[in-house]
Amino acid sequence: MSRSRNVKCALFVILSVFALSLLSYAQTVKVQGLIKGRSGDQMILQTSDSPKLIVVLTDSTQVGQVQGMLKARRKQMSMAALIPGLAVQVEGMYNADNQLVATKVSFKGDDLEQAQSIQAGLHETQQQTQKNEAELAQQNAALKAQNEALQQQQAQLTEQQKQVAANKAAIDAAIARFGQLDDYYIMDEVTVYFGNGKVNVDPKYIPQLTALAQKATSVNGYMIQVKGYASSVGSVALNQKLSEDRANNVSNVLLQQGHIPMTRMLAPGAMGESRQVGSDKTAEGQAENRRVVVRVLQNKGIAGPSGS
Repeated sequence: MSRSRNVKCALFVILSVFALSLLSYAQTVKVQGLIKGRSGDQMILQTSDSPKLIVVLTDSTQVGQVQGMLKARRKQMSMAALIPGLAVQVEGMYNADNQLVATKVSFKGDDLEQAQSIQAGLHETQQQTQKNEAELAQQNAALKAQNEALQQQQAQLTEQQKQVAANKAAIDAAIARFGQLDDYYIMDEVTVYFGNGKVNVDPKYIPQLTALAQKATSVNGYMIQVKGYASSVGSVALNQKLSEDRANNVSNVLLQQGHIPMTRMLAPGAMGESRQVGSDKTAEGQAENRRVVVRVLQNKGIAGPSGS
């Protein structure tokens, strides 16, 4: 009899512990967080404890907007209001998969308006992105057509280029025509002239500079050299500053309108009164000295001994 009573007591203790465990497991919890995503009857909640808490929505889940100064009243809302970016408070119980099964979801009206504004902005951004992608596709198609046409033209020019390359006399003549620096071949050159004391580039030189920039892109390993000069009229310091400003302004035209990359530009040179090409005794000679010389250079190590 005593043994039977002990067995019953032991079973009672075990059942009590099991019941307490179930009660603890099924305890209702409240969680606050930000909705990061929705997928059917589930939404992903970012909380202070978890970056990705799965919340399960059921047909009995109550969705409401808290109202009033004390947030004591609730306005029944549709689950459609649960959009990404909305700050919510979820009441519910965890299931066996450690997912929070929601019985109530609450949020503030201000938070809903903010989330809706964010979603509207994202929608506009997505539409603009789609429009940009469509325009880019059209541009790529047009570019492809242009490339195909250029390839056809290139094929027609190939034989002529071979003949020119094979003609040593023509190559020597081209090198003699362009001249050489210590380390570079001069492939093209434009001179920009300035008025007395002026540093701004006359608009009439813009087409020449942009044409030079376009031609430079066909030169393998090209570099752009810009050197500014001044006449010897006036102080040495002023003339040095004038030559520097002139070289910088011409460089800006090449960068901004000629679209020459910075990596292709040698540092602008301010030569001041050095290398006068005209006599400063005459107005004509002074005008010749107020200049910026722009050259397209090709490194001899890249071009090879023939500069081709």
